[in-house]
Amino acid sequence: MAVQLNHTIVAARDEQASAAFLAEVLGRPAPTTYGPFAVVELDNGVSLDFIGSETVHPQHYAFLVTEQEFDEILARIRAAGLPFWADPARRRPGEINTNDGGRGVYWPDPDGHFLEIITRPYGG
Repeated sequence: MAVQLNHTIVAARDEQASAAFLAEVLGRPAPTTYGPFAVVELDNGVSLDFIGSETVHPQHYAFLVTEQEFDEILARIRAAGLPFWADPARRRPGEINTNDGGRGVYWPDPDGHFLEIITRPYGG
């Protein structure tokens, strides 16, 4: 069996709200509950399992999406009035990057996690 990432735990001040935020922006089904976790399932069998925590150390999560999904997600980001950047240093607000021939943007979630969508893997 090949080694595959199955899930990761994401700390959030309000696990239900943070999981719902991610699911809505990405166009995923509503989160499910498993024990103390609010679970967002992705198409490749990986899940992000949000758990309530008083302490949140922001992390970075990048999602590979199709060109059509990129347009749909970016439209939801804009409709929600969320800030977004073309770069992780946040020097290019409101812009889209075209790294490696694809497109990408970064935006924050309610807990300060830095989310990213890309249409091509970096270095590919």
